[in-house]
Amino acid sequence: MQYVKDWRAVAAATGPADRGAAEEGVRLAYRAAGLAEPEQIIWADSPPAAVEAVEKLTDAGRSVREEVRTRPWAEERRRMYDELGPAGWSALWSATGAQLWETTAALAERIRTGVVAELAHAPEDESDVRLVLLDAVLGQHDAAWLAAFDGRGDRLAGLAEVARHAGWWWPYERTVVISERPVALHRDEAGRLDRGDGPALAYRDGFALHAWRGMPVAAEFLDGLATLTPERIRAEENAELRRVMLEYYGYDGYLAESGAEPVHRDETGILWRIALEGDEDVVMVEVVNSTPEPDGSHRTYWLRVPPATMTAKEGVAWTFGLDGQAYAPLRQT
Repeated sequence: MQYVKDWRAVAAATGPADRGAAEEGVRLAYRAAGLAEPEQIIWADSPPAAVEAVEKLTDAGRSVREEVRTRPWAEERRRMYDELGPAGWSALWSATGAQLWETTAALAERIRTGVVAELAHAPEDESDVRLVLLDAVLGQHDAAWLAAFDGRGDRLAGLAEVARHAGWWWPYERTVVISERPVALHRDEAGRLDRGDGPALAYRDGFALHAWRGMPVAAEFLDGLATLTPERIRAEENAELRRVMLEYYGYDGYLAESGAEPVHRDETGILWRIALEGDEDVVMVEVVNSTPEPDGSHRTYWLRVPPATMTAKEGVAWTFGLDGQAYAPLRQT
């Protein structure tokens, strides 16, 4: 569906917000909820900056998130459920919001975690920051459930308008605080935050999240990846970080430069094992493509297989979903 593609783009949008359009969306959402329009709209450069702005408010009134976001969503969901029936609603969600939910929800949770880490300077501060985050409407990161209602009424039009043009926002009786969208977003093919040479998510004021294939890492850790050596990899005590190092460095390079010895070889390839202290062994099968490249050479591939693998044939068979005895190719490609 085209509007699913559109909402996917909303969730991943970067760059300056359209402040005029977002503010009009806020006013529309307030009117739809039966509330007076806010007297003041404050902009912040990032979610943590928005949280700090909220904490400084003195006459904003109570949070109206329930009226503006939660109740309209629940009522529209009930209306669609009654109209379509259980099977129809399930089919609609599967074709729309479900396609965006996992990656968008994971991104929102990473941002929450990053905001808490940025602002909770002492353990007792953490609950205060989390309480402010509970008041947030997620703007562009509400794209998954907004996709399910697109074209099915205008009750949520104000929320959708803000989402299309801005980041997270905090609605109070007299004041609204809105965050800008990120200026950069880098993800892998699975939709996880991923970048090896800088922040995977960044906002204009410098707030940033660093990650490698979804795993949170420190900026200093990424800075050191360019100068990795097998010795540095072996010296890393954190098993998860060591795994990141191996992926970045390349298993084949690590094997070649660390003096590793093959543990088994047969007609399918060569089995290598890297013993890692405090972690499961990394086991790889080295195979040569039987189909020559245009220049006549034969390309070598490295296949990661389960740690319990004992033979090269068993490892290659596993990549095809077979056991070693059942794997008997007429020709390897």
